[in-house]
Amino acid sequence: MRDASEPGHATWVVVPGYNEEAWIGSTIDSLARQENASELTVLVVDNASTDDTAGAVATAADRNPGLDVRVLREDEKGTGAASDTGFRHAIAHGATVVLRTDSDCVADPDWARTMLAAVNDRNLDLVAGNLRQRTDDGMGTALGPVLVPVVLALIRFIGRVRPNNNDNPAYRTKFVVTPGANLAIRAQAYLDSGGFPRTAIEDAHEDKAIVNAVRLVSDRIGFEKRSMVRFSNRRVARNGLLKVLRWYFNHGGGGAEVDVR
Repeated sequence: MRDASEPGHATWVVVPGYNEEAWIGSTIDSLARQENASELTVLVVDNASTDDTAGAVATAADRNPGLDVRVLREDEKGTGAASDTGFRHAIAHGATVVLRTDSDCVADPDWARTMLAAVNDRNLDLVAGNLRQRTDDGMGTALGPVLVPVVLALIRFIGRVRPNNNDNPAYRTKFVVTPGANLAIRAQAYLDSGGFPRTAIEDAHEDKAIVNAVRLVSDRIGFEKRSMVRFSNRRVARNGLLKVLRWYFNHGGGGAEVDVR
């Protein structure tokens, strides 16, 4: 595993994680299977974990020697804080484009390449990717393959037309629902916008905040349907699919456990 302070590739993947010892390995394995894995630097931001998340990252890095993997610890609680630390570190160490996924997700092999193509070929500053349920964790629902695409399409439509998502005349484009588990952003747009708020997950919807921050400085925001990340079913098993989707896109109905960071 490389030292986090070394210069990296032009494309970094930031993965914030809190107590993800049991899950982070499969996330890194999926990043090692990327079609352009040799051109990626992966930075896991350990958000004050009390388990051996960092050790699991090191183990996964050892079995994927072709992938540039680093780990950085952030003791300030929150996915916003962890993401901001990771993005700023990546940019300071050579990133011109930063992708983000979550530490219990797996990305399809063409994910990073497809996101980069959206940034470069479509001249986008911020790209929102697509989501589906994982099929490898033994907790998926029978209705998931049918229900998730329909519900996500509805959420994207509502997010785009919802009045309170577009009530600031300074916004330069319509709102685009952008899950933190699947996004890409140009480094300059991140810096110009101020980046993720350094907040705890129960205090602010950092995914929504980054979209609003970027559209104050750019109108080049888009959705890439073909870019697929598959999310863990663990919260679906605990709370039900609809509540989980509400949590990810509106921070409501996510069940009793709030501190998911």
